[in-house]
Formats: sequence, C-alpha cells, structure tokens
Amino acid sequence: VTRPGRPPGVRALGIDLGSKRIGIAVSDISGTVASALTTVHRSSSRRHDHAAIATLVRDEEAELVVVGLPLSLDGTKGPAARSAEKEAGQLASVVGVPVAMYDERFTTVTAERGMLEAGLDARQRRKVVDKVAAAVMLQAWLDHRAETWRREAATGTPTDAATDTRAGEGA
Repeated sequence: VTRPGRPPGVRALGIDLGSKRIGIAVSDISGTVASALTTVHRSSSRRHDHAAIATLVRDEEAELVVVGLPLSLDGTKGPAARSAEKEAGQLASVVGVPVAMYDERFTTVTAERGMLEAGLDARQRRKVVDKVAAAVMLQAWLDHRAETWRREAATGTPTDAATDTRAGEGA
C-alpha cells in the first residue's frame, strides 16, 4: 500500500563489505527503517560468502541488495571502492535480486559513536560494529530514496541520476 508522500515499500538488505567480516542489515517491508541483522565472517572462499548472503536474501525476502561503496573522503573512488564495485558485481550474479551501491562514508564512525553512547565496551562493539555500520548505510539509502521520491512527486521530474533516463545517453 502506497501512502501519499511515501515511496512504495521495499524490503532491502544492506551490506557492509569488510576484509574479515560482512555486516548485514535489513529494512522493514515498508522500506522505512533499517535494523542490524547479522555478521557473516569471511571464509577463504568468496563464493561461499556470497552463497551465505544469497541465503539471507531469500530468508529475509529481500527485493534489493544495497552494498556500501567506500568512497574516499573527497568523493573519489579509490582501491577500496573499486574492490567493492567488483564484489557487488559478483554478488549480483548469485543473489537473484537487483544490487545497488550507496556511499558508506562515515558509517563505521557513526556506528562506533552510537555504540559508545550506548555504553558498549570495545569487545562488545567489535562484535556488532559491522552489522550496525550496515544498518547506518542502509538507513541513509532508505532516507535518500524517500527524499528523492518526495522531490520527484512534488516536481514531476526525476531528481536522481539513477531515475533520469538521460543518464544513459551521456547527460
């Protein structure tokens, strides 16, 4: 059910790719609130890691996967961002739903700050920081999606390059 002023609901899985752990978050079915879900510990096989994520996509009935894009502070794509893009492409071939990427700058810092304010010690924070960072990134994506939808609904024109049909024509 779509309410005026709100984009259609979407169940999304947010992913924070790390070298040792992959943080996973999930949105509610309305596409409004993101929550930390779990952490996938990296194995020696990326194929195995991706199969675990594909299982979560199915179990959570996600319609979309949003992978964090670790841009440099100045917004450019460094080695980490290029690696994340490559892995997102690999994930897209196994998860069975569309895969999008979203800027994840400051998500770990925001997650750490929130957990410090909640009184978690270093050991407790280490256990959950990846999934909390995934939730911070997914919430930012959900908020951006809602704001973009509201602007488009108000003006009747696309405001995001992803929805702008001219984007594929070099605009």
